Amino acid sequence: MTEIPRKAVQRTAKLASLPLGMAGRVVGGWGKRLIGQSAEEVNSQLSAKTAEQLFAVLGQLKGGAMKFGQALSVFEAAVPDELAAPYREALTKLQAAAPPLEARTVHRVLAAQLGRSWTKRFAEFDDTPAAAASIGQVHRAVWHDGREVAVKVQYPGADEALLADLRQLQRFSRVFQALVPGADVKPLLTELQDRMVEELDYRTEGDNERAFAKSFDGDEHVVIPKVVASAPMVLVTEWVTGTPLASVIRDGEQSVRDRAGLLLSEFHFSSPARSGLLHADPHPGNFMLTQDGRLCVLDFGAVARLPEGLPRPLGLMTRLSLEQRSEELLDLLRNEHFVRPDSTVQAQDVVDYLGPFVEPLRADSFKFTRKWLQKQAERIGDLRGQDFRTGRSLNLPPQYLLIHRVTMGATGILCQLDAEVPARDIVSRWQPGFAD
Repeated sequence: MTEIPRKAVQRTAKLASLPLGMAGRVVGGWGKRLIGQSAEEVNSQLSAKTAEQLFAVLGQLKGGAMKFGQALSVFEAAVPDELAAPYREALTKLQAAAPPLEARTVHRVLAAQLGRSWTKRFAEFDDTPAAAASIGQVHRAVWHDGREVAVKVQYPGADEALLADLRQLQRFSRVFQALVPGADVKPLLTELQDRMVEELDYRTEGDNERAFAKSFDGDEHVVIPKVVASAPMVLVTEWVTGTPLASVIRDGEQSVRDRAGLLLSEFHFSSPARSGLLHADPHPGNFMLTQDGRLCVLDFGAVARLPEGLPRPLGLMTRLSLEQRSEELLDLLRNEHFVRPDSTVQAQDVVDYLGPFVEPLRADSFKFTRKWLQKQAERIGDLRGQDFRTGRSLNLPPQYLLIHRVTMGATGILCQLDAEVPARDIVSRWQPGFAD
């Protein structure tokens, strides 16, 4: 493979094969039912084959398709257990794997970005990629001064592929809806599209990472790799070794899971106050636990700029919801444009809808579990229930969309970790408007 498939017709054909392939398996499943296989056996086989096709196609396409799959992966904990097993492994693989570029293609990009004498910048360079991202892959190397470094090289054609994918994925959003019950996929796609141009320039990502690294320099709980060099399609940072969060999720001891959950929560809520930025790409592939017990954070292509920290109205809403002050809550939601103008939603219905989401803040600590998240997804996704109707009356203003996505993504990871976290203390310290 030399580069990302760029032509829209080629990429659209691959994406279009998803719903066709899934429909074909459903028909085949009915045939197996007729010859005596149980519903459970057939459903298990269908889910496994669907997951295999879905994430194989997304991984091959890389670009926006793979990035979308990574964004969906944090919601894996919300999928009911009887359906989740086949997806879990495929999702985890997608977070950190894709077909690699050939060495000659990597060298061509490095020469174009760092100059023809790029090899003189490195004492060593490993042509075999150590990891893959949505629009690039990472190589391990040694900088000319002896530092071990990670070299992220953007896939040629990533810019065209990203935009083509996101346009096409809008058409197939219903295919992915089954992975995120209770959530609307289209705003996620729109928000991703809004961030694409910014993420394509690794110089911007380098500036973001420098800002985070400066804010967390010497921190005892978080480590941010320092930037060594940056160009539009190449980013060189210090190499950090650690245990990927996906491994902790898969087989980590409970104490390690709790530690990871605590550090992730603290980082998420504290970074806007400390750096004026919010890391906006929360999936397990972007986090590691180092040997000294710190959380290493990777990939700063997507950030929310919050120079004044987290918005104070969010803290007020959370507190009012927790204290069930329904009329005040509804007034605040209307003032902040969280309620559709033509809505006749009732104050008590809003408290009932939001109440379970703030449950983690009612006690000193909270155990985040897949079962809890599944319950929330089922509750707001039940077309017959009042919570579903209430949800349709609410709106998410554009300035809060990225914050909401990050919070939901981080919550999904906490549930994958099955972590017990002192959430109330963390929110009290870092979320303006909640405790003051």
